[in-house]
Amino acid sequence: MPKAIWILVIGMTINVTGASFLWPLNTIYMSQELGRSLTVAGSIIMINAAAGVAGNLLGGRLFDKIGGYKTIMAGVTITTVSAFTLAVFHQSFIAYVLMLTTIGFGGGMMVPCMYALAGAIWPEGGRKPFNAMYVAQNVGVAAGAAIGGLLASLRFDFVFFGNGVMYFSFFLLALTFFKHLEEEGRKVSASSTFQQTERVESSKRFQALLLLCAGFLVCWIAYTQWASTISVHTQNLGIPLSAYSLLWTINGGMIIFCQPLIKFFIRRWVHSLKAQIYVGLSIFMVSYLILASAEVLTAFVVAMIILTLGEMFVWPAIPTIAHTLAPKGKAGFYQGIVNSVGTGGRMIGPLFGGLMADLFGMAVLFYVLVAMFSIAFIMTRIFDKGVPHLDFTKKRQERSAS
Repeated sequence: MPKAIWILVIGMTINVTGASFLWPLNTIYMSQELGRSLTVAGSIIMINAAAGVAGNLLGGRLFDKIGGYKTIMAGVTITTVSAFTLAVFHQSFIAYVLMLTTIGFGGGMMVPCMYALAGAIWPEGGRKPFNAMYVAQNVGVAAGAAIGGLLASLRFDFVFFGNGVMYFSFFLLALTFFKHLEEEGRKVSASSTFQQTERVESSKRFQALLLLCAGFLVCWIAYTQWASTISVHTQNLGIPLSAYSLLWTINGGMIIFCQPLIKFFIRRWVHSLKAQIYVGLSIFMVSYLILASAEVLTAFVVAMIILTLGEMFVWPAIPTIAHTLAPKGKAGFYQGIVNSVGTGGRMIGPLFGGLMADLFGMAVLFYVLVAMFSIAFIMTRIFDKGVPHLDFTKKRQERSAS
């Protein structure tokens, strides 16, 4: 990869590591340290996710209006100030809610900008820059959750200060390198012949993006069950919490170390972005069918392995398609839509899953999710029909995937 992409990868890893100090511990802290109910804690986390959606949309817009460097600096300033404020005033529930909201908003501003920058800097890379950002996010989640848990075992205060230190480190990295990255992205975009040059109405491109994201939303509603209903389900089956945590260790390890396998598979058999999504969706369905009858840890491990293979096909393909669909000057906005849909799925997924599990049981929930993946298949099939000059079934769209 170009050096500029590596800088973005490092930045994304630092940023997500900081964010991941907090998210696994929010419910525990609010319930055990601040004395709030699980309902209240869940509501605050939903507010944090909603702020992230707003930040995604605004950040994408600002990327197109004022550039990625200024937008990222604004977002990281908000998160850094909020994180250190939280470190000082975290014993106040009101301060906790306000700072968690602004952290979600500032963090949301940065992610679509970094994806849009990656696509602008290396347009001939196809899915590669987006896959690199996806892997960086998962490295950050794994590292942040592990370090955050270690700090929490020593003293909760360390978690909040560590969160602030990571955001400040990203602030320094962005201040030093990202303005140059943005200038490089502009030069590459100006001279690149990889982007589609046919004139297609923006409304049709935007409609295609929304159809694609409708299927993406379904995927995230299903995926987020692993962090909500499935975690409770495993406890009810007598599976210890340490074993449940092992599932996420497997997930993170596979995403990092199985990239050569996915690369080989795509090069050999999966020759288009649409095919990549179809394969991923099919694998997702198998995972949830296994979950419907899973009662022992081994079954959950198998389901997680299958799920992880599926996400490695689907997650990088969506921002790649969004980058190709985006008209000139709309790359940030389109990435903002994609990221806000993912955040929205994480926001409503636990509520949907909880209601279904309470009313009908876990097995019915899993079968419903399998049926819902048909929506994603349909949306993938039809999303680009109104954009005749872009064909995501042709191999040339994935010519650099290998």
